[in-house]
Amino acid sequence: MSKMIEIRWHARGGQGAKTASQLLADAAFMAGKYVQSFPEYGPERSGAPITAYNRISDERCPIHSNIYTPDYVAVVDETLIETVDVTAGLSKDGAIIINSKKRGDEIRSLLHGYEGKVFTIDAGKISRQYLGAYFPNTPMLAAVVAVSGCVEKDQFLQDMETSYRHKFEKKPQVIKPNLDCLAESMREVRE
Repeated sequence: MSKMIEIRWHARGGQGAKTASQLLADAAFMAGKYVQSFPEYGPERSGAPITAYNRISDERCPIHSNIYTPDYVAVVDETLIETVDVTAGLSKDGAIIINSKKRGDEIRSLLHGYEGKVFTIDAGKISRQYLGAYFPNTPMLAAVVAVSGCVEKDQFLQDMETSYRHKFEKKPQVIKPNLDCLAESMREVRE
């Protein structure tokens, strides 16, 4: 099988990790990849920890289980670092992407000895700037694309524009801010 990229998302209910995982799968599908996107949660209420997953491959994937050894981990809410082992099974050849105002070297000590790359992005600041509210999933989606390379950046932005034009057909005024948010997030994510 060709190289498969596995991504695990950690967030709290209501922060949009499931939606970001689905949008990433849509973008990868539009780019000609085979994809899987699925959440893992029970009857939790808004604010409870949730996990979502992506598999992206050039060939059909016969695996249908949770992801235990991800290549990349996206942490939408940095407070989860204190209560959830977000680096469990994470490949040291991969990376973790954390929504935080802090730099990666400031967070590394909280990551249970993880030796791989640590990226951060202030998704809250970017979403407030471009979307006028706290929607961390949109910047985190772009950060995952930028760090993982699972979809080519320009193609991703084009495909997201197509998706947004369909999704927001009755609210076209939100398309440009969302696209600007994605582009800025790809520039702002830092190691």
